[in-house]
Amino acid sequence: MSNKILKGALGVSIVIILGLSFWGFKSDQKNFEISKNLDIFYTLVRELNLFYVDEVKPDKLIKKGIDEMLDTLDPYTVFIPESEMDDFKFMTTGEYAGIGAMISKRKNQIIVAEPYEGFPAQKSGLRAGDIFLEVDGKPVDKMVVSDVSEILKGPAKNPVKVKMQRPGEKKPFTIDIVREEIQIDPVTYYGMIGGKSGYIRLSSFTDGCSENIRKAILNLRDTLGATSLVLDLRGNPGGLLGEAVKVTNLFVNHGQEIVTTKGKVSQWDKTYRATDQPVDSIMPLIVMVNSGSASASEIVAGALQDLDRAVIVGNRTFGKGLVQTTRDLSYNTKLKVTTAKYYIPSGRCIQALDYSHRNTDGSVGNIPDSLTSEFKTKNGRKVKDGGGVTPDIRVFQDTLSTLAYKLVQDYMIFDFATDFAYKQKTIEAPEKFVVGDDIYNEFRQFLLEKKFSYQSRSEQTLKTLIETAKRERYFEGAQNEFAALEKGLTLNLSLDLGKFSDEIRDLIKDEIVSRYYFQKGAIIAALGTDIEIKRVLSLLNSPAEYSSALLPTTLHPKK
Repeated sequence: MSNKILKGALGVSIVIILGLSFWGFKSDQKNFEISKNLDIFYTLVRELNLFYVDEVKPDKLIKKGIDEMLDTLDPYTVFIPESEMDDFKFMTTGEYAGIGAMISKRKNQIIVAEPYEGFPAQKSGLRAGDIFLEVDGKPVDKMVVSDVSEILKGPAKNPVKVKMQRPGEKKPFTIDIVREEIQIDPVTYYGMIGGKSGYIRLSSFTDGCSENIRKAILNLRDTLGATSLVLDLRGNPGGLLGEAVKVTNLFVNHGQEIVTTKGKVSQWDKTYRATDQPVDSIMPLIVMVNSGSASASEIVAGALQDLDRAVIVGNRTFGKGLVQTTRDLSYNTKLKVTTAKYYIPSGRCIQALDYSHRNTDGSVGNIPDSLTSEFKTKNGRKVKDGGGVTPDIRVFQDTLSTLAYKLVQDYMIFDFATDFAYKQKTIEAPEKFVVGDDIYNEFRQFLLEKKFSYQSRSEQTLKTLIETAKRERYFEGAQNEFAALEKGLTLNLSLDLGKFSDEIRDLIKDEIVSRYYFQKGAIIAALGTDIEIKRVLSLLNSPAEYSSALLPTTLHPKK
């Protein structure tokens, strides 16, 4: 070997050794920083526990510290303590052991908001509106909802004793409810709409949901004669990535790329493809989404949009393009940590660019065009990243009036439905039941008896303005103007009950129907007045419009 080659090889070796040494130094330095700060944290908690003037609960203190630390990263990297394992299991599998009911707090009472059909609470006779007095012999008057929920959960086949008060009855009653393994079917409803279209509502992407959808499609197409399909993912918060891939695979050919994940650690870099033959890759398909459609819902909607397999209808989705993985920690706890971002077939990422441009519900807010990049679907249609999936056809739902919102918030509609169901033993089928003038007038009388009142945001703002004007001594000079403005903004309940009659009747109908036919019945009842469903059906009844929505000439989302 010549001296020149030897010197070159020696130089390369020195560079490699120095590089490894530098890498090792950086690694050691980082480990030292972690060890040092953990030691500081431990000694801080120890000193607080020894010397703080009041009693310290280390578990709550440390849990708060962990939560605040993880909040600096992203909203989805979270610590799961042992006490929340049942909830975590329910989120991923749809299973838990309990009585099968949704509970909530109404003023100072904890009530049954909805018993799930076919599960212990419903089979034992509990109804929506029933009030918890005691659970397992413990009074609930000082408990929060999570406290009651924890007691109601427990080993399957073990009874839990509850003491309840039913509105309209004087005496409370006590029953033993035998807990069962509760598995909620994420396909909350499927059936025919508009004569020829199959409709499937999916509430979450829990384990096995793709098989339930497969069965629903086959039944709708082969038994009921559906010639088109609607997959409703509105309000679906997501779930398992694998199930999102399988659901998409139901509609696209074997081998098709569906989603790719990319992370800091190479083990999270993976491309997910369709591994099975589709159930149907031809039938016209519409996917319905809104700002509550997130994560796995966005993978399905975004992939089907990028592959031009479905027309997406509704409103822009939430904007969560991050992949979480659970890691086991000590003492039966877990860390759900963001390990990658996912990218759909066009190459775009659904993740919102940042968390500051968010709406009040957490969904994507307005993102300037300058911050987005353009991509193309399989057919050459233009789509953009920046956060969420923008529908091909947007349908803007009217927001609830202040009156309707207040009626829901104050449980007026809920309480009226409870009272109605106590008096009325049966009603017509969900698709036939209507809130006519007789029921609506009953509701008007109910509000009078409850002495219901409300203020608009404008009235509340004006009240604050008047108080400020008085403090600053400007009120007297503008008193007449303030009085005129106050008179103009004062709401009239009777007039507003007439003005917003349609939306209030729909809310009353949904709540009443759910008392007799549960969640499935409420969905059926709502379909008849859903403006987005009406738009979907008009699209499916116009093959030319449906086809044009998938062509590159469609440069902008239709209204």
